[in-house]
Amino acid sequence: MSNTRKMLIEVARQLFAKNGKKEVTMNDIAEVSKKGRRTLYTYFKNKEEIYKAVIDKELDTIIERLAVVTSQKMEPDEKLTAHILTHLDAVKDVVNRNGSLRADFFHDIYEVERKRRKIDVQEIAFIRAIIVDGIKKGVFKRMDPDLSSTIIFYAIKGLEVPYIRQNINSEFEKNKNSIVEFVFQGIKKKP
Repeated sequence: MSNTRKMLIEVARQLFAKNGKKEVTMNDIAEVSKKGRRTLYTYFKNKEEIYKAVIDKELDTIIERLAVVTSQKMEPDEKLTAHILTHLDAVKDVVNRNGSLRADFFHDIYEVERKRRKIDVQEIAFIRAIIVDGIKKGVFKRMDPDLSSTIIFYAIKGLEVPYIRQNINSEFEKNKNSIVEFVFQGIKKKP
């Protein structure tokens, strides 16, 4: 991806975050980026296309953070814990950093979910790899890794909205480790 395209996406993200998608025009993006409208239209046909690029970029940051966790050398139970907590925090960070765009993310949830499908598949593969490693090492019970990784993924995903909507001092925040422990009760081998 060219540096100009990256810069235009970031300028659009900042404008969407500050003013909301509806209030931002292609002219605003061109003006703030100090690039002409012609340059902007070279990269994007319309505001909807640049909005989708912003969503893609923001969702990519989530999968990048999860890939870092997956690549670390840890015991499977520690890695799965780190994965779950990273997932929740990464999603919350992306939504919170986007201010007014947050409402658009929730309002246009179909578009966000459509874009998420590709990273969901990657994340389920990360979880599956952790589970397979945990089964091999005797940390997790014998189970179907495909089914288990899918269930764990959707359990984590189901916690996103309540986690995002709580403030940092909430009971949810204080108890997130208990939530992770609850997930483990079903898969961790008893000593």
